[in-house]
Amino acid sequence: MLKEYKFQIAVIGSLIGLVLLIWLLSPSSPNFSKFTAGDERKQAFIGYFVPLINATNAEIMKDRATATALRSRSTELGFFDRRSVHSLAEDYAIQEFDEGNTQHWNELLKRVNTVPPSLALAQAANESAWGTSRFAQEGNNYFGQWCFQPGCGLIPKSRTAGKTHEVAKFSSPAQSVQAYIDNLNRHSAYESLRSLRAQRAENPGSYSGIELANGLLKYSERGQEYVVEIQNMIRANQLEEHDKLGN
Repeated sequence: MLKEYKFQIAVIGSLIGLVLLIWLLSPSSPNFSKFTAGDERKQAFIGYFVPLINATNAEIMKDRATATALRSRSTELGFFDRRSVHSLAEDYAIQEFDEGNTQHWNELLKRVNTVPPSLALAQAANESAWGTSRFAQEGNNYFGQWCFQPGCGLIPKSRTAGKTHEVAKFSSPAQSVQAYIDNLNRHSAYESLRSLRAQRAENPGSYSGIELANGLLKYSERGQEYVVEIQNMIRANQLEEHDKLGN
């Protein structure tokens, strides 16, 4: 009887795990509006996005390991090694990478690095109103990212006359997370964030979301006010505890 009971518990546990996996991998976003505003909605939001952020960071750490290994023998790279490093450089928006140039290697490793989950969570929560905004629900856009080709996204209702930008649409929340981290790692606007992060390059992941938020002055037109708001959200919601879990 006990064995049968344990078997039933195991089956139920497996089913719950399967449901969560399907939820995470679903191309459409969950409806966070169905959760009561406040702690219930926040916990659902955080529980959903932490695995997505950690998964993206894990892929970046693979790229970083590859770049580090290739740099260690940069003077003896074969054809396939050179192709690998040039592919990485292209992925991280470094033009005309020269494997004999130390500065190019420094720049590559400066870009191929993770983003603290606390920072990503705070920005996603801020930009999407904890997953309830129109852009999150209709376009899987949780970070307020713009695009500039007609039809590439959703047109903001409050867009200023003469402006042509749209709010980008993504196929899934996971793609939104990937695009956000790619943006911080590649765009010239976030050079200061990458410089802050590079100061702790010997220990990837040791930097805090509150610390790196200082590199977000150009993320919003509100500048320093936006930076402080993100830092306050990290503190108020104790988001830095998720940085430790991701390492």
